Amino acid sequence: MHPNTVSRKTAWLRVVMLAIAAFIFNTTEFVPVGLLSDIGESFSMQTAQVGLMLTIYAWVVALMSLPMMLLTRNVERRFLLMVIFTLFVASHALSSVAWDFTTLVASRIGIAFSHAIFWSITASLAIRVAPSGKKTQALSMLATGTALAMVLGLPLGRMIGQLLGWRMTFAVIGVAALVTMALLFKLLPKLPSEHTGSLKSVPMLFRRPALVSLYLLIAVTVTAHYTAYSYIEPFIQSVAGLSGGFTTFLLLIFGAAGIVGSILFSMFGNKYPASFLLGAILLISVCMLSLYLAATHDLAISTLCIVWGMAMMIIGLAVQVRVLALAPDATDVAMSLLSGIYNIGIGGGALLGSQVSVHLNMASVGYVGGAIGVLSLCWCAWSMKRYPQLRING
Repeated sequence: MHPNTVSRKTAWLRVVMLAIAAFIFNTTEFVPVGLLSDIGESFSMQTAQVGLMLTIYAWVVALMSLPMMLLTRNVERRFLLMVIFTLFVASHALSSVAWDFTTLVASRIGIAFSHAIFWSITASLAIRVAPSGKKTQALSMLATGTALAMVLGLPLGRMIGQLLGWRMTFAVIGVAALVTMALLFKLLPKLPSEHTGSLKSVPMLFRRPALVSLYLLIAVTVTAHYTAYSYIEPFIQSVAGLSGGFTTFLLLIFGAAGIVGSILFSMFGNKYPASFLLGAILLISVCMLSLYLAATHDLAISTLCIVWGMAMMIIGLAVQVRVLALAPDATDVAMSLLSGIYNIGIGGGALLGSQVSVHLNMASVGYVGGAIGVLSLCWCAWSMKRYPQLRING
């Protein structure tokens, strides 16, 4: 059965379930940010050491996104999703019983493998199963699932971790994934692989200078962001001296702001594409540079988190839309590269933030992240001047 021959209600239900899957996958990637102190305490480790788990996870995703996508490029997509979810659930079961840090890292590597394939295929799958003429809305719904991971997933995971222990957070995510897997199996039709591209697509894509420039932009911008954001929980508690409850609140409003950013992008992104991307990079840079100054003032740090979260979501959406527009002939390969490069930035930022907190101090992570953000802003401005196609969304 072709996905477009079903009722619009069923088609939207499929998109919703993919968005829920996106929520679950993003929650598990980011939830350790809210649990660093708890995990460190249980293994008698410093948060900077535990933070290396973020780098390992992200770099496994970065290294494996393209190879795993190419390895599975001819596999029927519903079956591939079921395999991905099986590995995801099993790895979370191991996380929930991890008896030492090495076991926890091993389980996270298993999750990272499933993540690497999931994000390489999900955007194109959402477009395929969406109702006719609703591709943009399907991508926006996927982005909403991503944003909700920051709004609900991360703070809820942190609350579960504080009440029942961090292992229970991973157990709950595993159970949610199992239910989602069953529903996707029931709802999705067989989806033969199409328009994935091949290994030959990689050099072809890298001969597109506007696309290469965009990839470099997201690598630098995400590195900047995660230099500070990866350590936001220990920063708020140890540098700002604020309570654990207030830290959870800040993570909540940071994620909620992402939804606002998604709405603003859908309303005005096409009207002011260049200004939206440049403005968002400027805002995250200013927020990180102001992090230490705002830290001890509840209202200031709350406002900063709202602006920062909103701007970061706009950046992610703006780049994704441009990548799909610049590589319509090899969407899966292009998105796989984007996912890999994004995770290079996550891992690089988490590693840099760790080194800054160890060799300088935790208070400096915002200054270092902000300085890199200014570099990404300059690169974005130059790239838009050099490649006019980057000034538009499609």
